[in-house]
Amino acid sequence: MAGKMINLILKVWRQKGPTDTGSFAEYKANNVSTDASFLEMLDVVNEELVTKGDEPIAFDHDCREGICGACGFVIDGEAHGPLKSTTVCQLHMRNFKDGEVLTIEPFRSKAFPVIKDLMVNRSALDRIITAGGYISTNTGNAVDANANLVPKADADEAMSSATCIQCGACVAACKNASAALFTSAKISHLSLLPQGQVERKDRALRMVAAMDAEGFGSCTTTGACEAACPKDISLVNISRMNREFLVANVTKQPKHQDGGAG
Repeated sequence: MAGKMINLILKVWRQKGPTDTGSFAEYKANNVSTDASFLEMLDVVNEELVTKGDEPIAFDHDCREGICGACGFVIDGEAHGPLKSTTVCQLHMRNFKDGEVLTIEPFRSKAFPVIKDLMVNRSALDRIITAGGYISTNTGNAVDANANLVPKADADEAMSSATCIQCGACVAACKNASAALFTSAKISHLSLLPQGQVERKDRALRMVAAMDAEGFGSCTTTGACEAACPKDISLVNISRMNREFLVANVTKQPKHQDGGAG
């Protein structure tokens, strides 16, 4: 059965560039199929804007399957919109009512400068990964999959942490614009696996330092990040990150200039 058609009014944040002053602009989205995704609805609005000779609304997207983490903006004050455990590309118009007025704006954070309209620069998250999200391994042929035994509980926890898609919704949802949930998921993923033990202490110190250097705020412990996360990353990861960071600070010995351990 085909979906019904609804009409919406969109109040969209428009900003030409990082140094420009943005403002909201109002658009009508008429005859929108409830089977369409939110991004497909914006595609139709953009086609109409281009036909009229107006500038289309800029927004990030790639796979549109809730996997890549490229898409993301705020709908009526909620990162990725009102549906739990859902990316904005997988949010369908059946979740909205005919005649609704929707306010659409970019993720707000000092560390996420606006590129244009709904697009923000999230490369700060890449730099946190670069600081410590890697492992050392021997060169040569790959070892057998069962060569490194991992307890099932640890494997499950690591996999849950690894599902983070780096979309930045946790940052947008936090009143302090904290990246603690994202950073902790990446630290947890590798700290739980035997392959991640070589850099374990350095990883926690470097990634937390990189997070702070990027200008993200401190964790509020309110859980807004977990509620907004489309992959249901748990707050338990933040507790684990704090523990990893504390242990690394206490046990990692500073090196003297001659290279010896202090």
